[in-house]
Amino acid sequence: MKYALSWLTLSAALLFSGTMKAQTIVIKAGHVFDAYTGKMMSQQIILVKAGKIQQIGPHLRYAATDKVIDLSDSWILPGLMDCHVHMTVGMPYKKMAIEQMYATESTALRALRGAHNATVLLNNGFTTVKEIGNDGNYATAEVIKAIRKGWINGPTIFYAGKIISPYGGQTTSDIEHENFWDYEYLDANSPDEIRKAVRKNIFYGANVIKLAADAQPFHYSLAEIEAAVSEAQSAGIKVTAHVSGGEAARNVIMGGVAAVEHGVQLDDDLLRLMKSKGTFLVGTDLAVSNSLAYGIDSALALQYYHLNIDRLQRAYKIGTPMAFGSDIIMEMPGKDRAQAALEILQTWKDARIPYHYILQCMTIHAAELLGIEKTRGVIAPGYFADIIAVKTNPLDSVEAIRKVSFVMKEGKVIRQD
Repeated sequence: MKYALSWLTLSAALLFSGTMKAQTIVIKAGHVFDAYTGKMMSQQIILVKAGKIQQIGPHLRYAATDKVIDLSDSWILPGLMDCHVHMTVGMPYKKMAIEQMYATESTALRALRGAHNATVLLNNGFTTVKEIGNDGNYATAEVIKAIRKGWINGPTIFYAGKIISPYGGQTTSDIEHENFWDYEYLDANSPDEIRKAVRKNIFYGANVIKLAADAQPFHYSLAEIEAAVSEAQSAGIKVTAHVSGGEAARNVIMGGVAAVEHGVQLDDDLLRLMKSKGTFLVGTDLAVSNSLAYGIDSALALQYYHLNIDRLQRAYKIGTPMAFGSDIIMEMPGKDRAQAALEILQTWKDARIPYHYILQCMTIHAAELLGIEKTRGVIAPGYFADIIAVKTNPLDSVEAIRKVSFVMKEGKVIRQD
């Protein structure tokens, strides 16, 4: 009996070791975007094994038994990153009704929408996203679990949990409905309350913290921002802040946040301060088509558009670090979440931002903001094999990334047209 058990154990071990031996994947790449330099390299071979890039070069050898993927007619890029998504929110076109959503959509439904949008984003080349909140009672935490279990395909998700804000969240209310915003926000009105809110979010799965620093007539003090940053840093995570401009923005920059979200009213002094502190701008530069989805008139949509273009141009000229973020919560007819997000490319183009820099803001710069610049965001040995392909050169027209033809996530082929 002992002999039989030993034989079974040995057989199982041999079978297990055989199935665990990773196959090398060989990608023949016509052109590869070098995110460090912003230039294309021609006729490269990329060797992928165990989810990571092993080698890249023009004349690499490989075995006849290796799996070969021929993308010699394509332009290869690192997986795209969106640093401001709301995957579980989906307002009907031109019907902005957040309070109604609180009353009519369960966290379970929100999680299902999040799972759908996670799949859509990955299929369209977004291999990493920062989910910035507004997801009910931690719906995205369940989406992340489903991705990790292999139930669904989705990007690597950095998750903020509930948004921490001064009293009232980002809402308006009457006294009879006080605290209804607790569904998506954590009121925190002192350094100690902020520390408690940070810990609660981390407990429920957050690996980044978001503050709504100026969503009400009152805003967070420097001491309150510093409390959030200090508490998050003790857990090895970063803080990002919704803020428009003025004193509130100065407080979040001086307080040590990693990024300013939106920042529509940032003046040049604040943009220069961000540069000196290494604070990223995630501008969420909505195109006119995105703004019209909220139901506002075309004049107001154009006003917001020009504000975004002006701030984007000034930030680029000054050298403020930037990462791409979309902030899509409204559904657009005939467009999925990824297509709606890429409408924002029009704003960057109209601001005359160079195409190579736009791609860097969606790859290597975004990775730096997220703290993963040593593992993702470039196509280089030792990095995760998050790789996409398009059929035309995005340095000639950045619009090429609207039509992704190949997606690989951590060495797994997700899509190949």
